[in-house]
Amino acid sequence: MQGNNQHEQRNLWDRTWKDKRGNITLWQMPNAFLIVWAVLTFLSLLVSGRLADIFSWTGSAALIVWALLEIFKGVNYFRRALGLLVLVFAIVSLIKSL
Repeated sequence: MQGNNQHEQRNLWDRTWKDKRGNITLWQMPNAFLIVWAVLTFLSLLVSGRLADIFSWTGSAALIVWALLEIFKGVNYFRRALGLLVLVFAIVSLIKSL
């Protein structure tokens, strides 16, 4: 019976830093969207012109998708807040680049 109530009894500290299994989760292996962002951002620095713009915008789109996934499916409040912070940063960066 206690195992069933354990999920309900998680306090704010646990919800902020731990996943549902009780592991502290600050860093996870990057998923495909984060890898795409990193690779395209790096490539945009190596080329110029229209190709650099395409790499940069596509990388930004991948970062925004990653941030949205973290906001809505993050394993804890920290990961969700990180997603929100990255989303705001990415949108501001895109607006400044226009």
